[in-house]
Amino acid sequence: MTTTAPVPVVRVENVSKRFVIRKDKSIKERLTNFRRGAIHREDFWALRDIDLEIEAGTTIGLIGPNGSGKSTLLKTIGGIIQPTEGRVQRRGQLAALLELGAGFHPDLTGRENVYLNASILGLSREETDEHFDEIVDFSGIGEFIDTQVKFYSSGMYVRLAFAVAIHVDPDILLVDEVLAVGDEAFQRKCLDKIRAFQEEGRTIILVTHTLSQITEMCNRAIVLAKGGVVFDGDPEDAVSILRSGFAASTPTEAAEIVEAGERAEIRSVRTLDADGNPSDVFETGDDITVEVEVEGVRPASSWGVGLHVDNPFGQLVTGATTGSLGQDPIGPLDGRRRVRFTLPQVPIGSGEYGVTIAVMGSERQEIARENQAAQFRVRKNPRSWGPVFTDVTFESDPADQ
Repeated sequence: MTTTAPVPVVRVENVSKRFVIRKDKSIKERLTNFRRGAIHREDFWALRDIDLEIEAGTTIGLIGPNGSGKSTLLKTIGGIIQPTEGRVQRRGQLAALLELGAGFHPDLTGRENVYLNASILGLSREETDEHFDEIVDFSGIGEFIDTQVKFYSSGMYVRLAFAVAIHVDPDILLVDEVLAVGDEAFQRKCLDKIRAFQEEGRTIILVTHTLSQITEMCNRAIVLAKGGVVFDGDPEDAVSILRSGFAASTPTEAAEIVEAGERAEIRSVRTLDADGNPSDVFETGDDITVEVEVEGVRPASSWGVGLHVDNPFGQLVTGATTGSLGQDPIGPLDGRRRVRFTLPQVPIGSGEYGVTIAVMGSERQEIARENQAAQFRVRKNPRSWGPVFTDVTFESDPADQ
């Protein structure tokens, strides 16, 4: 019985991209130095000799430090930027969530911009008619759809643009950091849509600085440095290279980091009440314990843990590490370990809170992280309100005393 090899839907062959950097400071200098232009320009190679094949149905993460060429490669794959050398081949319908709202006209209404943007992305008017109600429903701005978009907030603008782009019905979806936009509820809706695309067997290529998205969503990750590929493989290994402090600039250096690197996985995070029972609902002033179970996938000779608690706006409410508590290092991490942070009589106000956990290795480098690993709610207290609970007292005296 013969097996059919996976068919690549994207093939990048020996791709390089050069940009010209002008050193002239002003138009006057450019005119003055017109005949000596070569002296005042510099070639910058954003990509160098990239060779990739991406199979149908895979989710690929492109990661690396700022300036490594991630977004340039994504735009080259999408045909937005043409390579200086080499070529890119694609099969199937493509949608790019890169610069959301590109093509929106501020003087047109949301409705008019849906049709304009959809046509730019390749939908016919009939197809847009068919998806229009779904687009508006997904965006959640139905009551403002006939308002000029120049009066939209940035969040409304992004919501509508994202809603249009994902209804192009793509075989290949390109995503560049757009999953970090909008409020928390909309981000969850976007992630759910991306996961639905995965289940439908679509190919997704994404750029993100949120490394937890790489390990949670991708089955392959590519690390770029200085315009070249230094690693292509397991997402956990790729993330460990970045967490080493961007130390790899060649494939050899990346392989050494993976070989020698420590790695942990956060198996579970839960919040407990004062009696040690699992709970995600508390009163102001309760003791809250955060219990974390960690496994050393690649053992660390010593390790530490940090947590921070965020409010719904992503603002830090409180945080601590084993180091700040004088408990570093804990000891070797080999196998599973359980740790607990107890926050006594927490004086925070009502609302929803998220817990982020990070694990540090023997060199204090981050070897695992899980954002929003657990959530809990503090009930409203009728005595006062706001992010910090204050047990306000009151008294009244006659004014003439």
